[in-house]
Amino acid sequence: MKSLLTFILFFSFNLLFCQNNTQLYNIIDSISAKRIEKDIQTLVDFGTRNTFSDTLSNTRGIGAARRWIKSEFESISKACNKCLEVFYQKVFVTKEGHSRVPHDAWVINVVAIQRGTKYPNRYVIMSGDIDSRASNTMNFTIDAPGANDNASGMAGTIEAARVLSKHTFESSIVYVGLSGEEQGLFGGAGLASYAKEHHWDIIGVLNNDMIGNIKGIDGVIDNRTFRIFSEPVPPTETDKQRRLRRFYGGEVDGISRQLARYIHKTTKNYMPEMNPMMVYRLDRFGRGGHHRPFNDLGYAGIRIMEAHENYNQQHQDIREENGIRYGDVIEHVNFEYAKKLTAVNAINLASLAWAPPAPKQVAIGGIVQPSAKFKWNKVDGAIGYKIYWRDTTSPTWDYSKYVGDISEYILDGIVIDNYFFGISSVGENGYESIVTFPNSVFQD
Repeated sequence: MKSLLTFILFFSFNLLFCQNNTQLYNIIDSISAKRIEKDIQTLVDFGTRNTFSDTLSNTRGIGAARRWIKSEFESISKACNKCLEVFYQKVFVTKEGHSRVPHDAWVINVVAIQRGTKYPNRYVIMSGDIDSRASNTMNFTIDAPGANDNASGMAGTIEAARVLSKHTFESSIVYVGLSGEEQGLFGGAGLASYAKEHHWDIIGVLNNDMIGNIKGIDGVIDNRTFRIFSEPVPPTETDKQRRLRRFYGGEVDGISRQLARYIHKTTKNYMPEMNPMMVYRLDRFGRGGHHRPFNDLGYAGIRIMEAHENYNQQHQDIREENGIRYGDVIEHVNFEYAKKLTAVNAINLASLAWAPPAPKQVAIGGIVQPSAKFKWNKVDGAIGYKIYWRDTTSPTWDYSKYVGDISEYILDGIVIDNYFFGISSVGENGYESIVTFPNSVFQD
């Protein structure tokens, strides 16, 4: 009888997995390189999108750009029977104390929320940056087309909204154009504070910044590899949590790192031609992106971007010197590559928004015993749970076992000393939550 139940459980789980394949493959196939190209061209045609550029013109500057982005979200919403809540969210930035702020101004984000049917206050966020810059970020009148940095990420966010708005999800998805990135991550900080004030339960933030270049400054041409930047542990962890890590591990198992692993796994499963490259760092060396303000407040957030940057084509005035053409112009953007990275975002947004919440409390036991033991809290919407484990030196969850609708389990023959462990919840549709790393210890 036990063998029969195990077979039925295995068969049902794999049937749901096949259904997931169909849904996510359809989403991948729906992403359009031509629409992404058209949107990048529109953003480039505003001349400059410097945060402090013209706000009154209908054809040039940051004001025209954000109004156009808002109108695109509103058109998408109209097509899906008003499924998006579209609004401006803003923060006032002053010149005082900010070396990259030429004058006081409102930094305005454009937000579109696709409300979840079951967990409307749980959010997974995809962001792109509206603003652009030239060599001197204080020069807000010179042309700064910002084709790759970051019209590519903004266009990808709009395209993801177009495709995913045709589906309904249990959790909410937020598509947002953030401003003020080049001057100090002001837009991200403003939205992160807004989320905190409104008690958003954020699953994760997927920050897209430069997703269109395949020819690196190092001479490498690569249209398949991309980077996922994530910090190891939250900056908000307590002294107690830090002390416990010395004895129980978890130095590379914070919530942002688990989000990165989730994206890596989903991409490898559904887009095997792609090469997701997890980078164990908050961002590029000494630099920052718009996921950081969310990390600063304790939210999971990662950065998705191209693997090979060309520094001659970012943060540069348009010019030619010594035979080298400088400037972030549209000719350097590879739209098929931007399509692929947009698809990476879309299938992960969908997977997370279709999945039940992750277990909040996961306890681990089995010290000086031949088996690892687990206890966890059950979550609403889950029909079962998966235990994951990996070698302590492995970057990814390499082994797993589906254990059904229970709240404790003994993993026989697996010694706790030699592996790291985690648990995810599985919904009736087969979608999984992010893995939760153990956050307490018990002894029998």
